[in-house]
Amino acid sequence: MDTAQFQLHARLEERHWWFVGRRQIVGRLVREILPPDGQAAIADIGCGTAANLAALAWDYDCTGVDISPEAIGLAKQRYPALNLVAMPSREATARLVGQADLVMLLDVIEHVADDYLMLSQILADMSPGAHLLLTVPADESLWSEHDVSFGHYRRYDAERLAALWADLSVETRLLSPYNARLLPVIRWVRARGRRKGVASGASGTDFWIPPAPLNGLLTWYFAGEQGRLVRLLHGERARPYRAGASLIAVLRRGPASIEAREKPAEAPADHPQAPPAAEMLCAAGT
Repeated sequence: MDTAQFQLHARLEERHWWFVGRRQIVGRLVREILPPDGQAAIADIGCGTAANLAALAWDYDCTGVDISPEAIGLAKQRYPALNLVAMPSREATARLVGQADLVMLLDVIEHVADDYLMLSQILADMSPGAHLLLTVPADESLWSEHDVSFGHYRRYDAERLAALWADLSVETRLLSPYNARLLPVIRWVRARGRRKGVASGASGTDFWIPPAPLNGLLTWYFAGEQGRLVRLLHGERARPYRAGASLIAVLRRGPASIEAREKPAEAPADHPQAPPAAEMLCAAGT
């Protein structure tokens, strides 16, 4: 992500239906995993401009980190009371993760060349019993200029995502597509953008604010997926969505030790339009 995308996030993430709907879904799941008591600790890794963390700060001890000083600077302007850290050291990040009851990675690992290494390092640093809430963009057929502008390496399916923690000391409490209800519309928008060779929104992305009534309706419809996801989290009778523009997972760290591991040679290739191997760590829209 560059300056244009960070500025766009800061302008839109408190109003745009995708940001608001995702924040409602994430907030509901967080409260189901970790009933708020003001003391439980949340670490948001790759917090970007921090609206997701700010929505939880009244109920939890929240800390956000991002390797982008620009993103943290924008976040501090809007949320001066939040504990936010730019460019933390490896040791500081490990300490923060180890103290957290819940770690969030919200649309982050698709920006990293070695997603196996990043995720296994975080899981290794987490305390047994702590949870990880993870979201990623899904469905490679949705790849468009939007992904290129955000510096994505890949989009995921459930099998590719679950492979990242296969054989590690982890319990999968939830793994499901989401942003499923609006998938036909998103497919149409992405296909139209590919035909035109240009994204539909600002700064090379598909983000633009619809008229207020429509934006509100889209937010309500998207956020309404939270009920099924909560039932899946608790193991109740519910089927995961069959397909969605994103995937969401909740993992619980097991008791056995975990060693960080690099991406295996047999892992699926990243998208041909993926950026050079220099890694990026930031929060971005799906």
